Amino acid sequence: MKAPFHYALLALGLALPGSAWAQNELSNFSATGRGGVINTFATDYQVIGINPANLGRGTDFKVAFTIAETGAGAGSQSLTKTMFKHILYDGKQALTPADRTLLVQQLSGDNVLNLNVDVTTLGLAVTLPNGLGGIAFSNRQRVAGHLALNGNAADIIVNGQNAAIVKQYYPTPNTSGNATPTNPNAPLISTVLDGTNIQAAWTSEYNISYGLQVLDKTGFKLSAGVGYRYIQGIGIADVRVSGGNLYAYSALSPLFNINYGSLATNPNFNLESGTGLRPVGKGNGFDFGLAAEVGKIVRLGASVTDIGSMTWTGNVLQASDQKLQQTASTGLTTYDVFTEISKQFDQDKQSLFTYEAAKERKASLPAKLRLGGGVRISQFFEAGLDVTLPLNKVAGNLTSPFVGVGVDYKPLHWLKLSSGFTDGAGYGKSLPLGLTFVTPVWEAGISTRDLVGLLSEESPYTSVAFGVLRFKIGGESTTN
Repeated sequence: MKAPFHYALLALGLALPGSAWAQNELSNFSATGRGGVINTFATDYQVIGINPANLGRGTDFKVAFTIAETGAGAGSQSLTKTMFKHILYDGKQALTPADRTLLVQQLSGDNVLNLNVDVTTLGLAVTLPNGLGGIAFSNRQRVAGHLALNGNAADIIVNGQNAAIVKQYYPTPNTSGNATPTNPNAPLISTVLDGTNIQAAWTSEYNISYGLQVLDKTGFKLSAGVGYRYIQGIGIADVRVSGGNLYAYSALSPLFNINYGSLATNPNFNLESGTGLRPVGKGNGFDFGLAAEVGKIVRLGASVTDIGSMTWTGNVLQASDQKLQQTASTGLTTYDVFTEISKQFDQDKQSLFTYEAAKERKASLPAKLRLGGGVRISQFFEAGLDVTLPLNKVAGNLTSPFVGVGVDYKPLHWLKLSSGFTDGAGYGKSLPLGLTFVTPVWEAGISTRDLVGLLSEESPYTSVAFGVLRFKIGGESTTN
């Protein structure tokens, strides 16, 4: 049986060279140009998952909609740009002993790789008449991945049986193909891999949000909003080892074409077969927000998003803590890191984990607290500050708090420039840049979250967001 982790990681590895990955709000190309700063900027369908209360503010449209806004990005805080490229593009290039040593060093870190993709297949917002606020709908595909490895994990991936921790308890190499008896003195996996996280998640969301102005006083306006999403789970692989605890499970759609072998007939296993994007989990999420306007130029926003949970019911496997055993792998000979990582989750071979079937697995959504403040001097200049705090450590969430400052400036009536400075979320410091072309009803743009990361040797980060079918009808477009 091929373990689901193999295919999840392989899928991520194959997807990366196509472009890049980014955080979920980065399907919004204008927000990407501000590095993800958005809480006080968004007013239409872009409020979904950010702050639904903004739908209750005065808007410059009656109807706004988009088709296929896309954002993508990938970054590392431990790999150099050269090593990053080797892993992504030079998988067949042979490793020298010096390369192996360097690879172990650079694969060790809390943010070896962070990657996401977000596609808003369809977004629609409508301003309701008679002061009844606004309502928005969307479908969004979200994929996220995170890789953190401690020194032992990196050593095992690169050197297999020759890793220091493995040789300490299994000094004799095993090339027989048969499993080596477990050394009773070997430590638990939760000790050996402490600090290691391997996570990937793919979901499809159906969203609805509503916002209404609830207070209108001289110099102060307050809006409140709520959002709901029905979520279909296409797949998840979540391995976290921390503080002596091991948390590891997976559930993947038939899309991944996995042969579960004898586990398919286990009474505790709900086999989900077939073809295509058949979901193997479902869930419900909620967003709550407040948005205030102080005077004519100051805007404030606060929201809590992704409150809820997913229940994975199809093709669920889980792993328990166990003593370190001698892996069948002899280590890397090339830069094909993704395949080697997947081998450590392959049930066909003696590896780091042993799987068992499970009826279902429930997991919290990646909840976040979002705070924002901004000033809108005119339709030509707006600036804002965002702080986003992850409220849990589940697959798909930020790995650390995010803070950013963003600005929009229109030097011409048909052109908007966006930039700013951001830090955190596992990507480090970034300098974003965006270009948006504007007409009274149509907008199109392209942006990157980090201009420096595209060029820097240290902490590489590649990202892009774009959209060409964004429309606002019934008012002058000012591009949020």
